[in-house]
Amino acid sequence: MNPIGNLNKVFESRIRLGVMSVLMVNEEVSFNDLKEMLEVTDGNLASHLGTLEENAYIKVHKGFIGRKTNTTYSITKTGEKAFKGHLAALEAMIKFSQ
Repeated sequence: MNPIGNLNKVFESRIRLGVMSVLMVNEEVSFNDLKEMLEVTDGNLASHLGTLEENAYIKVHKGFIGRKTNTTYSITKTGEKAFKGHLAALEAMIKFSQ
């Protein structure tokens, strides 16, 4: 059995892979922090976050710090399960090809 079929297409993008990796180890991360960590533009990051949100892999939290809007993101249980499955498939693929 070839494990490549167990890879999740949503995580094929390096940016979405990066977002999920950051959110797996942080309870909540702001848009600006994600943008800085991943070194991407606002529009590019927003597009990828939208894809992850559409798939229910991340949750968006909108609020304010003083008068300034603050948007943060966290991983959902669905997202955590899907990402762990993707990582397991990657590991299986590496072992399969050795």
